[in-house]
Amino acid sequence: MGDALDRLVAIGLLEDADIALDSAAMELAAADRVHRDLTVARGQMDDMAARLAARAKNSMAGRRAAAIAGLLAGTEGFNGDNNSYDAPQNADFLAMLDRRMGLPISLSILYVALARRLGWEAAILGVPGHVLVAIGGSGSRVVIDPFNNGNVVEKAGIAALVQRALGPQVALTPDHVQPLSNRAALVRLVSNPASRALRAGDEARALTLYRRMTLIAPDISSLWWERSRLERRAGDISAARRSLAAMAETTHDPALMERIRAAQEALAR
Repeated sequence: MGDALDRLVAIGLLEDADIALDSAAMELAAADRVHRDLTVARGQMDDMAARLAARAKNSMAGRRAAAIAGLLAGTEGFNGDNNSYDAPQNADFLAMLDRRMGLPISLSILYVALARRLGWEAAILGVPGHVLVAIGGSGSRVVIDPFNNGNVVEKAGIAALVQRALGPQVALTPDHVQPLSNRAALVRLVSNPASRALRAGDEARALTLYRRMTLIAPDISSLWWERSRLERRAGDISAARRSLAAMAETTHDPALMERIRAAQEALAR
């Protein structure tokens, strides 16, 4: 397990642009496997990249979007798991590759990672309650939904997603559709099962996942806060203090620093 955690620490030390999404997602999934071997999964990605390159000769974003959806949703059968959406394996990248089913975020990582292997411009778009994939640059991008057969999503469809999440009175604005950094995408991947573990009352599992998130994204203050809270509830006061100290290194916000100090004082009582 030490080697697995060391690999996550290494991801946390990378510049965001240097993170290979598929490789990092595999490492996160492999942290739960005693006998880790990513050879098969890496071979799958290599094979799909080669076949995508063979069928995607056109440089137009629309043709590329159709090619990647045709391969992944059509030929390979990758799609969203509507029947067991909350199943933990849907957020496990290795299980998703085996089952050909997953969450919007795990499938979006697959699409974007594969597109980038070919040098395409591609991004994961955060939308309230959902994620989509953009193929191409801002002037010519095509938005597709990996959870729904890789179908193209027009502006009206994005507006419908926003209204479904925020209410029918909400009008679509650019703030509702934001590209996720590589690190933010990975955190979103892990936060899904962490949230479900908390709802199920499995705080030990949630703490394990928050520890992994702080390893790959050590600059996100909110992750350290939740990790500290779970460590305190588990009775590990020393660990909770260390997490608060790490959190203090991520911010210069006076209000947040005051919140950290108050929490540290509470732990000292």
